[in-house]
Amino acid sequence: MTSILYIGGTGTISAACVRRSVARGDEVTVLNRGTARRPLPDEVEVVQADVRDGDAVRSALQGRQFDVVAEFLAFTPDHVAADLELFEDRTGQYVFISSASAYEKPPRRVPVTESTPLRNPFWAYSRDKIACEDVLVAAHRERGLPVTIVRPSHTYDERLLPTLGGWTDIARMREGRPVIVHGDGTTQWTITHSDDFAVAFTALLGNPAAIGDSFTITGTHAPTWNQIYGWLADAAGVAEPDLVHVASETIAAFAPDLGPTLIGDKAHSMVFDNSKITTLAPEFRTTITFDEGARRILAHYDAHPEDQRVDADRDAVFDRIASHVRTAG
Repeated sequence: MTSILYIGGTGTISAACVRRSVARGDEVTVLNRGTARRPLPDEVEVVQADVRDGDAVRSALQGRQFDVVAEFLAFTPDHVAADLELFEDRTGQYVFISSASAYEKPPRRVPVTESTPLRNPFWAYSRDKIACEDVLVAAHRERGLPVTIVRPSHTYDERLLPTLGGWTDIARMREGRPVIVHGDGTTQWTITHSDDFAVAFTALLGNPAAIGDSFTITGTHAPTWNQIYGWLADAAGVAEPDLVHVASETIAAFAPDLGPTLIGDKAHSMVFDNSKITTLAPEFRTTITFDEGARRILAHYDAHPEDQRVDADRDAVFDRIASHVRTAG
């Protein structure tokens, strides 16, 4: 039995990993602020503290040791440095969730592998993840920090819509209004269900072969964006969605907050080589493709009207973009 401390534990990815760890028979503790975004199995011990408050974490954990600390909430080098002060002496493996968006953009070659350079000049989030990795790699080289780095790409569950507008896009589809799709919709995008991701992730925990190494975990399912929007439309009961294809740079001009994630990631075809992770997790494969994923997403939202939140600002921006494109066209 492996003792695992999950930092977070109720997010899109981490909740699935917690469930998988429990199913494997591991001893699972979750540290978070007490806000459960997703339900936890009864077997999980919950420790309430803000990971950004070192004194509160020390008090809550009271000197306990763990075989693994799995960190899902570190986004800057300062977060990692604080983590090392808290956990370096109380774990045999520190697992850091980085991001596949850290790989160079645009990619010079696909499929992307773990040896692809880390460089993203377009997205500060990705650069911060790279800087976090730099801190951890240096600590491993200098003093043998038992670190494992994991790079997911777009991972989702039934609560996470992968499109630019989330539920706003589904509402627009159902109302017969234009839905904005970046580019011409033909770029490939690797999209992975969190339950599949968890199979690979948990195989790394407590695994000596994973120490001092990095792994991409993405699955092999890489549909086009047209397929992604089309499957969502099918699941939403919309036979002919009004998809308006718009250059990513144009979308970014109207909605600057979308620029980094588009130009720094989604605008490019991203296909990954998963051979490295499968050497340690041979059972890992894509079992949930997005046609099924879309049905699960719509089933969840249709069963939970309280989650059907339209972003009025985003909705208005999409109207302006569609009008601009069609007027110009």
